[in-house]
This record gives sequence, structure tokens and C-alpha cells, in this order.
Amino acid sequence: MKKYLIVATLIICIGYLSGCGDAKVINGKYYDTYGLLNKEENRDPDIKYRVIMGNVLWSCFLIETIVFPVYFIGFSLYEPVGLKCEGKENKT
Repeated sequence: MKKYLIVATLIICIGYLSGCGDAKVINGKYYDTYGLLNKEENRDPDIKYRVIMGNVLWSCFLIETIVFPVYFIGFSLYEPVGLKCEGKENKT
């Protein structure tokens, strides 16, 4: 029983840390993830974003490859979660 509990915990942790930010449609408009290299094109000041911890950890693990950290940090570091202003409706 203890082994199954450990395996289930590991599966949940791996799922949480798998990376892959999700784009979101908020109030009928599509918002994509952004990073340090495409911040000016994709970031909207009225949208609240959060750091994708899985991509940060994958960047640390795969630092020697150079390609993956550049993608994760440069283009997929933040994901949209909702509107910043409470006065507006938040349709997700």
C-alpha cells in the first residue's frame, strides 16, 4: 500500500511540473503565453499572468541543451489566468 501511495504522489508531482502553459480565451479574446523575448507582442496590461513553474524547472534541468531553456524562458514563461480589474467580468 505504501508503494502505491508513493507512486501516486510522484505521478501527481510530475503532472504538476510537466510545464506547458495554456493559452486562454478571456471575454472572447485569445491570450497566449509569453516570455522574455516576446513580451512586447503578447503581453496585455489588463490581464493577470502567472509564472509557469514547470517550464522554469524544465529550463533548469535542461540547461545544457540551450534550446529548451531559450524556448521556455523566452517564449513560454507566463500564462494568462484572468483579468486584473475586478470591475470587469471575468469569463473564462
